[in-house]
Amino acid sequence: MISFEELKRSFLVSLWFVFLTFPIMVIKANPIEKTIIWRWENMFYVAIGSFVLSILIRVVNQQKTRRLARRTALDPDATPNEPLIQIILRNPNYLYPLAGALTLFALVFPYLFDTYQTNIMTTALMYVVLGLGLNIVVGMAGLLDLGFVAFYAVGAYSYALLNAHFGIGFWMALPIGALLAASFGIMLGFPVLRLRGDYLAIVTLGFGEIIRLVLENWNDFSQGPSGISNIPRPGLFGIELSLESAILYIYYIMVALVIITIFVVNRLQDSRLGRAWIALREDEIACQAMGIDKTKTKLTAFALGATWAGMMGVIFAAKTTFINPASFTFLESAIILSIVVLGGMGSILGVIVGALVLILLPEYLRALSDYRMLAFGAILVIMMVFRPQGIISTVRRTYKFKKQDAGNTQ
Repeated sequence: MISFEELKRSFLVSLWFVFLTFPIMVIKANPIEKTIIWRWENMFYVAIGSFVLSILIRVVNQQKTRRLARRTALDPDATPNEPLIQIILRNPNYLYPLAGALTLFALVFPYLFDTYQTNIMTTALMYVVLGLGLNIVVGMAGLLDLGFVAFYAVGAYSYALLNAHFGIGFWMALPIGALLAASFGIMLGFPVLRLRGDYLAIVTLGFGEIIRLVLENWNDFSQGPSGISNIPRPGLFGIELSLESAILYIYYIMVALVIITIFVVNRLQDSRLGRAWIALREDEIACQAMGIDKTKTKLTAFALGATWAGMMGVIFAAKTTFINPASFTFLESAIILSIVVLGGMGSILGVIVGALVLILLPEYLRALSDYRMLAFGAILVIMMVFRPQGIISTVRRTYKFKKQDAGNTQ
């Protein structure tokens, strides 16, 4: 039962949302006729919607608290905060069939939907890999990177320039782009070893803008704002593919890369290096006091994160056959960072869900394109207020000592 105090809080929340959305949802200026249209009905809809949503969230939270209290009363040793998705991920009997079903669906996806849908899904899979790459830097190592798109640009321009000047093909450019991006990651990592928090974010943001401005103004090197066109799509054993076949081919390349990325990042998470990243994220001073090499740990995080961005840059250049600096603005870094924050920092499954939500939803809600950025901001604000840990958060590992017999413990 909702108390009067809860109703009062929900009412205040609705008033706050009305205040925030008032300039956008209520006022509509017509600069041609120099008139202002007041859409008061929108204010009413926002107030009612936010009030009902707030009430629903409070009811769900109350039920969750009661359920956890009952579970704790029945079994005091049970883990009270472990959500259902974490139980599924922890149990191989559920995890492997689920992973197999998702892989099978991904393989037959092009035969169930048309080429346009396949192309959109390819883009979404690219952002899954980009999100997993940034998740290494931000989610696992705790290094706020706002210039991640720079490594994406390095990979894309590596393929475009190497192909234009030396005729290097896609498969040879893929590892070269990854290595060049990793090198740039190390170049960025060295000057920021002593920085963290907001200062690190500002420096990485500046690095991303420097790369974009160099590409935009160095015409002899990158052809400036005109960009590079006629970048070849990947061929199959030297065979030139048609447009539809190339889209299908790139889609399956992306499925393979997503599987490889998930496997590698998962193994890294459980490795000695992954535990060092998590220790660095939790407390940098304590991490250093425990004997962990901070320099090596930070540089490997930047380099490995940039590696995936470089590979995706090569795929992006091959997919679009045209690149220019406008494709690598700060907005791209913000979207990739939002994928990690929305999905859950440090969570592999969370990043995948976050990428699919943020990339696929705008495509399928083109009818509401005028309100896309408003909805985007509202989702992030709601997530920060009600679920700051993300859609699927990671569970902090805990270890318990149980006494088996008198005098013996494990």
